[in-house]
Amino acid sequence: MEEHRARRVSEAVKEELAEIIGFEMEDPRLATVNVTSADVSSDMRVAHVKVAIENGAERKALEALEHARGFLKHELAARLNLRRVPDLHFSADTHPDAESRIDFLLRRAKRTRAKE
Repeated sequence: MEEHRARRVSEAVKEELAEIIGFEMEDPRLATVNVTSADVSSDMRVAHVKVAIENGAERKALEALEHARGFLKHELAARLNLRRVPDLHFSADTHPDAESRIDFLLRRAKRTRAKE
């Protein structure tokens, strides 16, 4: 049962972080960041989030995510009905799969069209 719940929470964390980072944060260092996966531990204390970063700005983007960790955790707490929101640990995804790449490109296209 806990494993099933951890998978559901992982998917919810991934979706919410993708929305927050992709559409609500205005940090230019995060413009090329796409959340590819989130793995929440079975005790729901830690979430390892992998992000795909384009244009070689990996170090700056990871620094921006670490700096925004508290804000992101606060936003997750407001959106998800969890007793305890997991601590977020970010790492670069060296091999993002094709599906997340397509989603990233579609989101970036929407964002550029919205600005025009």
